[in-house]
Amino acid sequence: MELRESILEGTLKAFNQKGLKFTMDDLAGILGMSKKTIYTVFRDKESLFLAMVDYLFDSIKESERQVLENEKLSTLEKIRAVLGVLPESYREVDFRQLYLLREKYPNIYKHVEERLETGWETTISLLEQGMKEGVIRPVKIPIVKMMLEAALEQFFQRDILISNGISYQDGLDEVVTILVQGIVAEGK
Repeated sequence: MELRESILEGTLKAFNQKGLKFTMDDLAGILGMSKKTIYTVFRDKESLFLAMVDYLFDSIKESERQVLENEKLSTLEKIRAVLGVLPESYREVDFRQLYLLREKYPNIYKHVEERLETGWETTISLLEQGMKEGVIRPVKIPIVKMMLEAALEQFFQRDILISNGISYQDGLDEVVTILVQGIVAEGK
């Protein structure tokens, strides 16, 4: 694992332990390296967070690719999996705290929003395939996209998950279930 990736993985651990309040000292301790080494890769905590957002979203895209390539899954199973994809290694990360980004790190929050709004090609093609196969009813894809984006953005804008004792994974699973059950063709 290269240094940059090691630091990003360590950042996830630090985030999971202390949320956004972790310090670069905390991160250095987790990684067993000096802060100086971290600063040779990332100029500050904000640039580290920006890179972490891309790292997470890129990992999600890789997980989507794996779902698509899984020939054992039906189109409907792939749709469910892609809509709720979260890489296995991130299932224990407490993403519920991301709602704090909006106030503390508005640039990072904006970047999360941008990443949420892009990269939908896989999902759109699966939805189109599902409609063509008749496993989902005809739907207006921009509406499905908007509904999922809006739900995820609410997770990041408010403490709704934390205040209700719901994990990010459970919240995501519930949103996907509600969304998918609403688009499944009759009798499927």
